[in-house]
Amino acid sequence: MSSDSSFSAVARFHGHRCPGLAIGYRAAETALKELRSGRSGDEELVCIVEHDACGVDAVQYLTGCTLGKGNLILRDYGKNVYTFINRNSGEAVRIAQHPDFSTRRIDSRAGDLRQRVMAGTATPAEEAEYRERMDRVIATILAVPPEEIFSIRHVQVSIPEKARIFNSVLCAGCGELVAEPRTRTREGKVLCIPCAEAAEQCR
Repeated sequence: MSSDSSFSAVARFHGHRCPGLAIGYRAAETALKELRSGRSGDEELVCIVEHDACGVDAVQYLTGCTLGKGNLILRDYGKNVYTFINRNSGEAVRIAQHPDFSTRRIDSRAGDLRQRVMAGTATPAEEAEYRERMDRVIATILAVPPEEIFSIRHVQVSIPEKARIFNSVLCAGCGELVAEPRTRTREGKVLCIPCAEAAEQCR
């Protein structure tokens, strides 16, 4: 069972409590156990996430995989799937949410209320009920065995190279610095991607 105090710390980092955050929390927690790993101080762990929603913040907080360090890789396929890789052991685990595991399955009334709350048509009483029900949904996500939430498979993957530091150059269009590999050359000018795209549209 997950620690509610630990999840509360993740929620403070993220800004709110929600089922998506709880699912990401359980995915990260499960990965650390499966890979027999602690939190990544540098780039010992890598996580490839396949969505850009709330759960990714839980992954960053618990595992130490972050965009800034280059060991959190976003492949935004819109799928609640995470692949964690332990560089030291070469092991990897792919954790994918079961199709039939959802907020609505846990509490169908909460799912109905969510639509009204998100649309701004819920009454104050419905909003209060929704928050209470969401707390119970989150408690369920934190309590059930991970196998009820996810398909958990150890997989063979190519280990991504470590983050690299590149030289910055001046964009001839906007005058801002840009990492050299992200530049584009148009009519002999070195441009950042937005300026290169703007130049293409002006042709």
